[in-house]
Amino acid sequence: MRIMLILAFIASVVSTIASAQELRVATVTRPPFSMEMNGESVGFSIDLWKALMIDMRRNSKIIRADTFPEMLDMVEKGQADAAIANISITAKRESRFDFTHPIFEGGLQIMVHSDANNTPSIWSALWSKDLLLAIALSFAALLGGGMLMWRFEHGKEEYFNMPARKAMFPAFWWALNLIVNGGFEERVPKSAFGRLFGVFLVVSSLFVVSIVVAKITATLTIAGIQNSVNSVNDLHGKSVGTTSGSTASAYLDTRDVRHRTYDDLNTLLAAFESKKLDAVVFDAPVLAYYANNKGRDTAEVVGPVFLRENYGIILPPESPLAEPINQSLLRLREDGTYNEIYRKWFGSSP
Repeated sequence: MRIMLILAFIASVVSTIASAQELRVATVTRPPFSMEMNGESVGFSIDLWKALMIDMRRNSKIIRADTFPEMLDMVEKGQADAAIANISITAKRESRFDFTHPIFEGGLQIMVHSDANNTPSIWSALWSKDLLLAIALSFAALLGGGMLMWRFEHGKEEYFNMPARKAMFPAFWWALNLIVNGGFEERVPKSAFGRLFGVFLVVSSLFVVSIVVAKITATLTIAGIQNSVNSVNDLHGKSVGTTSGSTASAYLDTRDVRHRTYDDLNTLLAAFESKKLDAVVFDAPVLAYYANNKGRDTAEVVGPVFLRENYGIILPPESPLAEPINQSLLRLREDGTYNEIYRKWFGSSP
């Protein structure tokens, strides 16, 4: 009997020690899921983890990794008991770790510079190479047509009675007015060739004006289409970036979208801010948080959320924490704690 009491006491002590053991949870900076403010770790995932620890009556220590792969390695190498941030649940990661029940439903989205989808102004269109060439050819045609009229009317119409060098601008001006206004009534060509040529200029002016207007319209339309990004299909030919080893990178590979990868989110956003990138493909809530805060005047999130995915807490394979955390997650959802944390960081209920 005494032996049974001693064994029960030892088991109770061991259980108490185990429950009091401080858990190590790894994370990485991914606003609004995990970040540091005033030297304290905050964010949706951090608040959720703290609520889990309170519900489970456990103590924990947050270890912040520099990169996402480093955070995963800490769990794999036994340097952390769990990892939490915006960790997508994927088959590849499931082969290395265990996941808890989902803690957030997210997905990918595209972020561009706030002026990227604006239709270019008429002035920017006028500076296009093709349109400048068309305008230059139009001016040359007006000058040539005016000087040819000078050749026909020299000595017959008083307006053209001047040397060729002095007649260049008056001839150009006459041709321009003929195209725009239909000519001068008091300066009607006198020669037969001049009258025929004048009629030809008036008729052809309809085509010239139409071509110039159509060229401006086409330039604006093409520039608008080329600059606009609203879906993954619009990313081809753009400078696109995301983080290395992410689900976004894997997805872009499947869509044959060439992109650059960066070791961490800060480096990725720095490249975007310096306009080395036209677009960023990453987790939708992370991009939305950036665009509404630091990038309020310079960035915007476009298009719908795609490749919807769930985020979970990563644990070592066959971790004894899996079931307690899952049970605690269910309790937090049932008692409204989860919804309260969600509203705090995203402004609405899930």
